[in-house]
Amino acid sequence: MRPIETVTVALTGASGLPYGFRLIETLLAAGRRVWLLYSQAAQVVARQEMDLTLPSRPAELAHWLAERYSPADGQLRVFGREEWFAPPASGSNPADAMVVCPCSMGTLAAIAHGMSDNLIERAADVSLKEGRKLILVPRETPLSAIHLENMLKLARLGAVILPPAPGFYTHPQTVDDMVDFVVARILDQLAVPHALAPRWGEETPR
Repeated sequence: MRPIETVTVALTGASGLPYGFRLIETLLAAGRRVWLLYSQAAQVVARQEMDLTLPSRPAELAHWLAERYSPADGQLRVFGREEWFAPPASGSNPADAMVVCPCSMGTLAAIAHGMSDNLIERAADVSLKEGRKLILVPRETPLSAIHLENMLKLARLGAVILPPAPGFYTHPQTVDDMVDFVVARILDQLAVPHALAPRWGEETPR
């Protein structure tokens, strides 16, 4: 597998924004470059779930994230929904991998059917056509037959469907522990070393 240095992270309007922000934090801490995309619905969910008001302007969000995570110069870039000249929009300059976390069912359906009405959908389309790793973290329950068919279609096309389903064999003590379990599985798929959660067979606190 090619080394993964640049990861496109997309935040959409499904519940589960804490997973996305923790993923951004851990990727930056691991020295990876992050290209961040976010939808209007993600801004709504951030207010609801995390009491965060995400700026609508990408430059303002980049500044806010820089204050929060202290990335190196050039390590974090934020793009708007309609920045069609952004690197993730072209197969000539794709990221090494893309993670949609959380992934709404609307976004998943658009990707499954080759829709490219915004930069998130286009970047995912590019990832598939260029054979780059695409990880989708769908947060919905229960799942309809339409949802399942779309996931199966994408899995057959090479995407990784990674539902945010934390395991309890690690005896999580906090919500953060459960978030870390899921983010750890994403990092494993990206071959990014981490120590976020104990692995099966390792001693865990009780």
